[in-house]
Amino acid sequence: MKSINLAAIDLNLLIAFEALLEQRSVTKAADRIQIGQPAMSAALSRLRILFKDELFVRLGRQMQPTLKAQAIAPAILAALQQIRQAITASQTFDANSSDRTFAIGSSDYTSFVLVPPLLELSHQTAPSINFRTIGFEKDSIGDLLEQGEIDVALGVFPDPSRQTRWEPLFEERFVGIAREGHPALQQGTMSLETFAQLSHALTTLRRDTTGAIDKVLNEQNLERRIAFTTPHMMVLPFAIASGDLVAALPRRIALRLATVCNLTIFELPIETKPWMVSMLWSTLNDRDEANLWLRNTIKVISQRVGGNTDKI
Repeated sequence: MKSINLAAIDLNLLIAFEALLEQRSVTKAADRIQIGQPAMSAALSRLRILFKDELFVRLGRQMQPTLKAQAIAPAILAALQQIRQAITASQTFDANSSDRTFAIGSSDYTSFVLVPPLLELSHQTAPSINFRTIGFEKDSIGDLLEQGEIDVALGVFPDPSRQTRWEPLFEERFVGIAREGHPALQQGTMSLETFAQLSHALTTLRRDTTGAIDKVLNEQNLERRIAFTTPHMMVLPFAIASGDLVAALPRRIALRLATVCNLTIFELPIETKPWMVSMLWSTLNDRDEANLWLRNTIKVISQRVGGNTDKI
């Protein structure tokens, strides 16, 4: 079958065909789609050339469709309806009735801090929407967003990809954690020398034993022993609770799990830089209504989370 070059066809002619089929009058069809009668007559002439048929023949006071027009009408009307539905669907998003599934690139930390309030809020305002959290490597985040594998990504992105948009959500910092009654804690504090001499636990995705704390210690000619490493941040509080290891943990996780794991939270005896938790999305989705709803919802819960100023 010979391929049809749609680029060479004025698809507005199909709108004219639909109007003629409904109105059975050149004048009324022209009024229907708000063009002049000469323009509608010209469109009918072009339709006749395109389909090699008269398509509409005057019988009495009406233009009646030929057998060819009747044969092609269902497919043309269905195609126009699909186009209208596609355009409408792309322009309207009702969170209250949508059953869309969103994929969120998220680490252990952002899943723990942001996903529970996201689920709680969406249960109230968007009860049929579903969420999937997906782990990712930062080097691939731009491709995952551009290919639609994930809708947004949450985390720390000091150098976001050029094809993404970036928005800061809230600031986070490290605090120290140790089991309740740890002998190295004196009235909830710990000296720098004692801190460096203790055995530590560390979360690392790079399978190494060097974290942000080690860099600061090295600047002061100090070194700590990393006795335990894990790629899973949520393991640390439970590991710390069962022995004399200590660790540095993001403050919001430490506050949430201190009671559950019988931990004492203390200010680190060194200065570490806070970091910004951010949200990334593809420029391709920047104006998509569904993606915009997701981003706005995440910003709302981030303001609540970011506004948590409880002291340790």
